Amino acid sequence: MGAMPVAIGQQTRPRCSHGTSSWRIVRSVTRRSRPQPCLQHSTQTGRQPGCRGRQLSSTVRAAAMVDPTDLNASTKGNTAVPKNSILVIGGTGTLGRQVVQAALDEGYEVRCIVRPRQNPADFLRDWGAATVQADLADPTSLPAALVGINAVVDCATARPEESTSKVDWQGKISLIQCAQAMGISRYIFFSIHNCDRHPEVPLMTIKNSTEEFLKASGLNFTIFRLCGFMQAIIGNYAVPILENRQVWGTSDETATAYLDTRDVAKMALAALRKEESIGKTMTLAGPRAWTVAEIIAACEKYAKADAKVTQVPVWLLKATRGALRGFQWARDAADRLAFADILSSNEKFDAPMDETYNLLGINPAAITTLDTYLQEYYSSIFKKLKEVGASSRQTDFYV
Repeated sequence: MGAMPVAIGQQTRPRCSHGTSSWRIVRSVTRRSRPQPCLQHSTQTGRQPGCRGRQLSSTVRAAAMVDPTDLNASTKGNTAVPKNSILVIGGTGTLGRQVVQAALDEGYEVRCIVRPRQNPADFLRDWGAATVQADLADPTSLPAALVGINAVVDCATARPEESTSKVDWQGKISLIQCAQAMGISRYIFFSIHNCDRHPEVPLMTIKNSTEEFLKASGLNFTIFRLCGFMQAIIGNYAVPILENRQVWGTSDETATAYLDTRDVAKMALAALRKEESIGKTMTLAGPRAWTVAEIIAACEKYAKADAKVTQVPVWLLKATRGALRGFQWARDAADRLAFADILSSNEKFDAPMDETYNLLGINPAAITTLDTYLQEYYSSIFKKLKEVGASSRQTDFYV
């Protein structure tokens, strides 16, 4: 589901200069008249936004002092922002790249935020998307990326080596503030199913709080709560079984209704076309929920191979997390193990989709099932292996 951040609830909760806990205001916006979110604290301060101060951060203030209509206008002829111009955050990620490709196919003008990196995002430009250098960890880089943009599709999350607190909390708050100040018309945000029910999991706490902050911002938002991606199954189970490597399972009965990211991208773009989706929070779930044991069995079936499964007791994951939390340098790794608490509850990550399909105009028959996804994956692998004369037990093949 993504990298785990440092738990907000387990840090010292900073207070703004107005004497009100920013955390309390973010948590309480749904229980009273929603205040205008404070734009006072940029992420550079290291403090969590949320108070109702009158001053803006220097980054956002520069954007807010200009009329959004003038700011988000073409330099030629002061043309209004095209309605089909979108900014994709996290365009190089598992979901983001599918959103970019689907949006380009539908005729959108797509811009992506990219950071300087060892592996450049050349493929985005090859597809026809524009790129701009910016970073959620640097709020001063965000306003320029939003100029000329009508809608934002936020697919980003911190990578394992990054601080999720800085990216998924501080960075997203800065992004929402900039979008609000610059008059962005639509904001699509991807969250996690049942994030409001698991305050013990740091990433879920951050996702839920970001949802509340977005709702209080005044932006025309749509929130999608995700259960899980089929693509994650490939690296965790499909490839190791094919390569005769160890597969790590758990002794729980937690079930997840996985979706193909290509279908998620289609639903996100459908939401942009539907005014009825504004202000909605919807869970996106696949056709059925699968346990880890069922996934392994399906991979064995289509790989025509037996899996070497090592069962990891849930109690061991929880004990490991407790041990790691004793070291500051291992705090992020410990927080990523917080999902062990969910495993121990044998929860089902699933939701009815009929109402969502109707609202978005999606044909349920067009949604990919996990059986179909795995079958197509292994068929393409075996075809490639046959072409190069390789064996399915070789571990040095690439497709």
